[in-house]
Amino acid sequence: MIRARVIPCLLLHGHGLVKTKQFQEPVYVGDPVNAVRIFSEKEVDELVILDIDASREGREPDFELAAEIAGECFMPVAYGGGIRTLAQARKLIRCGIEKVVINSASVESTNFIREIADVFGSQAVVGSIDAKKTLLGGHRVFIKSGTVDTRLKPEDHAASLEQAGVGEILLTSIDRDGQMQGYDIELIKKVSAKVNVPVVACGGAGTLDHMRRAMRESGASAVSAGSMFVFYGKHRAVLINYPTGIVI
Repeated sequence: MIRARVIPCLLLHGHGLVKTKQFQEPVYVGDPVNAVRIFSEKEVDELVILDIDASREGREPDFELAAEIAGECFMPVAYGGGIRTLAQARKLIRCGIEKVVINSASVESTNFIREIADVFGSQAVVGSIDAKKTLLGGHRVFIKSGTVDTRLKPEDHAASLEQAGVGEILLTSIDRDGQMQGYDIELIKKVSAKVNVPVVACGGAGTLDHMRRAMRESGASAVSAGSMFVFYGKHRAVLINYPTGIVI
């Protein structure tokens, strides 16, 4: 039995924390700094914080908020949203962020990913892929919070990110986001088979069994979730929670 790496994924919308369904209908779930403080108390493995507006709005990361979040974390924290340059990555890492998450900008150019990896190491760079199913049954990569179709296959893009120097892949199913009906096992299998770096599965977790299946059947190295950690019960009351000791 192996203890699974389980990572809450928190979404920033403005200065608030939200949860989405299929990258739409953001529902406010609380203050991000307070939420991070609670997760710290619950001794989570690590956190992923994603600003879902930054790239779409063409702005850089909120460094002040990132520093405040990092100051509350007693675990590794990854931050994404609006990162386009080595200088921005350096500033975030100086704020106390352990890993930078690159999504939209990586489609336009992977050169600065190599720069970040060369300076801070591959372990400090996470390549983020948001994928959606096509009408023909395949998957395509979308950027800018799921609003722009790149026409790239996620497995091919993952391979290019690995070559550029990322230390792991955060793979999110747009279709499964917020549904709490299980991960897209087919998608995770395709990407995991194409790369040698760890793949973190995200999008769709509603139970511990969903997490176990993703780890056992798809090749995922870790699992991430949002709704499962911020909602409770059939009425989706806001309650920050975290399971302990998940094993596969």
